[in-house]
Amino acid sequence: MTTPTLPSQSYEGENLIAGSWCTAESEQTIDLLSPYYGSSLGRVHCADTSLINECVTKATAAADTWAQVPLRERTRPLFRFKNLLEEQIDRIAELVALESGKLVSEAKAGILKGLEIVEFALSLENLDVGGAMEVSRGVVCQFRRIPRGVCLGITPFNFPAMVPMWLFPIAVTLGNAFILKPSEKVPLSACELGKLMIEAGFPDGIFNILHGGKDVVEALLDHPGIQTVAFVGSTPVAKSIYSRVTAQGKRALCLGGAKNHILLAPDADPDIAVPGIVDSFTGCAGQRCMAASVLLPVGNCDELIHRIIKEAQGRVPGTDIGAIIDKASQTRIIADIDTAEKEGATITLDGRKPHLDSSLEQGFWLAPSIIDNAHCNMQCWTKELFGPVLTIVRTEDLDDALSI
Repeated sequence: MTTPTLPSQSYEGENLIAGSWCTAESEQTIDLLSPYYGSSLGRVHCADTSLINECVTKATAAADTWAQVPLRERTRPLFRFKNLLEEQIDRIAELVALESGKLVSEAKAGILKGLEIVEFALSLENLDVGGAMEVSRGVVCQFRRIPRGVCLGITPFNFPAMVPMWLFPIAVTLGNAFILKPSEKVPLSACELGKLMIEAGFPDGIFNILHGGKDVVEALLDHPGIQTVAFVGSTPVAKSIYSRVTAQGKRALCLGGAKNHILLAPDADPDIAVPGIVDSFTGCAGQRCMAASVLLPVGNCDELIHRIIKEAQGRVPGTDIGAIIDKASQTRIIADIDTAEKEGATITLDGRKPHLDSSLEQGFWLAPSIIDNAHCNMQCWTKELFGPVLTIVRTEDLDDALSI
């Protein structure tokens, strides 16, 4: 399967609080569109202050009890969660693709990477045995893990299943309750994870989901019942959240974006370098922090660059490359390519008007684009474009490339 199928019925993304699915009295909702088709998937129900307070209160009570359960017993429902997710991985991968724009194969690969963290969390019952060391005569140093209580995870649109699984399996295994605030652009995958956590037998209140935008995030960050926060997203937001949370004396793990570079030597093996470079900037339609979006050819690499252009030109939207998350992001990336052209760069591969299958014409698509002859003062080099765009900054020698 290459393209996901639209559902016959609309989805309703609800909040999960202490084992129950619920909506706020305010009944504020956000409409959901599939990046593939530009058509409605349904809506997500946002939390309000009352629902947030209820969630944190119940999660705190659940955490107090859960922390007293031996670690070995805390892993049992996680084993069941793992088995359930493996049994239903194809169905959930299609939903991840449908709401995030990924290829179905990319969505499945992301779930499998998340399962690796689940497996690590399951190993903690054997690895996390504590330790004591006699450091001096009559002096013993010991370490032990003490649950933090309620942990909050704020996750991005580009990996709707994988990034949450970076966080909650370890948090709940080590005796905490967890609140997931997924991106409001991709709430449905999070709901599927919530259903599996309930079916796996986790106690009510150990895994919770709250939906919404910036106001919900800020209310959760400032809530006195939450002492630990993890965030994955853009660098400006990561910095803002880290400052806000640590100023309150809370613990924070905040991961931002990147502007990754590849150095290309003239004697590089083309059978390795060419597909590797194209895979890197087109995978997940370039919407990932590991995308290598800047290529630094060292000396004369014209033949390799020609092959990179030809390889990227063959990537077909909907088959070899996924969609952009929403219309606003599609418009922004097109504007960034326009700016590069105005600043004097050369657009050697233009994906702003891709050829599409008729069923995808209303979706949010860009084909691979390559910007050549860029300079380090251009926006295409200084800004994380977050799309299927490769910027080429040519260098004279290795020292020049390394200095960049």
